[in-house]
Amino acid sequence: MARRRTLGYVQNEWTCPNCNTRNKGGLKTCENCGAPQPENVKFELPSEQKFVTDENQVQAAQAGADIHCGFCGTRNPATATTCSQCGADLKEGKAREAGRIMQAPPAAPKVVKCDNCGTENPGSKSVCSNCGSPLPKVQAAQPAPPKPAAPVARPAVKKKTNWLLIGGILGALAICCVVIGALFLFPTSSVEATVTNVHWQTVVPVQEVQPVNYSNERGSPPSGAYNVSCHDESRDVCEQKTIDKGNGYSEVVEECHTETDQYCSYTVDEWKTIQTYTLEGNDLRPVYETPNISSDQRIGDETAEYTVNFSTDDGIKTYSPGSISEFQQFTMGSTWTLKMNALGGVVGVEP
Repeated sequence: MARRRTLGYVQNEWTCPNCNTRNKGGLKTCENCGAPQPENVKFELPSEQKFVTDENQVQAAQAGADIHCGFCGTRNPATATTCSQCGADLKEGKAREAGRIMQAPPAAPKVVKCDNCGTENPGSKSVCSNCGSPLPKVQAAQPAPPKPAAPVARPAVKKKTNWLLIGGILGALAICCVVIGALFLFPTSSVEATVTNVHWQTVVPVQEVQPVNYSNERGSPPSGAYNVSCHDESRDVCEQKTIDKGNGYSEVVEECHTETDQYCSYTVDEWKTIQTYTLEGNDLRPVYETPNISSDQRIGDETAEYTVNFSTDDGIKTYSPGSISEFQQFTMGSTWTLKMNALGGVVGVEP
């Protein structure tokens, strides 16, 4: 079951559409031009968020969404019954949007330069200390079409993808792959060769069912497991959210839920290789050992390796056939054309 606790409240801000001044969320009219906050202007989080400690601010944050008067549009607190501006009954008013998850804004710069007089102000200021003009937002340093503040904020700070750099890196990787392929996989020369020696090695594993112990494995034990011992481990998974209260403040909450996983220790019987039988020879007739096994044993997957040595003008070259049928073609004294890569390795043979 999800659990929620309130960590505190932070004051939002809103941008006056009339003069572009950033105002504290608790202000219902612009501190620069006096225009009231319209109902369609959303609250935003400031670049620096601090929990409010003033009791009156905390009570205002807890009061609920503000109401815009249905007659004059004035923003009133949730506890009001009549409009503070025109005295109209607020039953006809419209409550502000609340419950929206607030997105963190970009970090505030240390210094913001006033567009009007050029004075440098601390990044936390919203109006110029010299001329009183509204200071641009963090993202206003880049040109952007006039849109509501919240939608503009995120695109403005995005960095353009450097496709030229990415293309250069991918091109370099492609060239490296081609070079490696040319060195190891593609033939660059041919030499005449004579078979001087062949060799084979076969391996036959003998397997037996043996108990295998597993400890603290996450999840349920497999079918057929025994000596099973399981326990649950629980942990709290928490997420912090900042939620718009619709009254100039946001509630910072921590939502937690408990996740439980099962861990088990158990024993299962598995086929394990207990012994291998190896044979080798220097002819074209590889054979496999046929060990005697008991009723609780079995023969595992048999494997074989083949090697052919050639004599060339450049010395001895070695080739590993991929199958028994290919291996048996290399009779002693037969001549072949070897396809060589740039490093002198054999990458193919032709009669």
